[in-house]
Amino acid sequence: MQSGLFSISPENLLPFDGETHYFDGFFQKVEANQYFEKLINQIEWKQEPIKIFGKEIMQPRLTALYGNPEKPYGYSGITMQPLAWTDFLLQMKNKVEEEAKTNFTHVLLNYYRDGKDSMGWHRDNEAVLGPNPTIASVSFGEMREFQIRHHTEKKFKIKLPLNHGSLLIMSGKSQHHWEHQIPKTAKLLGARINLTFRKIK
Repeated sequence: MQSGLFSISPENLLPFDGETHYFDGFFQKVEANQYFEKLINQIEWKQEPIKIFGKEIMQPRLTALYGNPEKPYGYSGITMQPLAWTDFLLQMKNKVEEEAKTNFTHVLLNYYRDGKDSMGWHRDNEAVLGPNPTIASVSFGEMREFQIRHHTEKKFKIKLPLNHGSLLIMSGKSQHHWEHQIPKTAKLLGARINLTFRKIK
């Protein structure tokens, strides 16, 4: 189905316990290419340690946080202090907010340099995000497989290719009941950058 300049999937991808909607081509290729170049060269990327089951390890990806300077964001034993919004991040934020119908205060960025970089199973259910947070996820660069599974009924699992310029919106009770990951792969892949816009209370 076509809506405006991008392909839209209006159906809820989750069978129950929340909502997840995928918008392929949300950013047109030329615009997506421009943003990808700026993200690589203008974002202040870091590799930081996190605690997993009490053990400190380096995250298998680079990260950055931009947003409201008065509100830090923490997960997995680390606290990130946000940097000030750049002009192009604000441009993206405004467009995403219009589709998500949510005003976001922060964006967490992840830079997957190749197929070895990954993110394990998790839910974005920190208390500072509120009871039913809306998370808007934008992807640029190499396509990576996004996996979703029910937190308790793990037989319910969804695999979704997140393409260059796509938008994924997770809302409702999805962060209570569904977890997601970007697994490692042995395939020779190029870089991918993902931005997750969120509202910190």
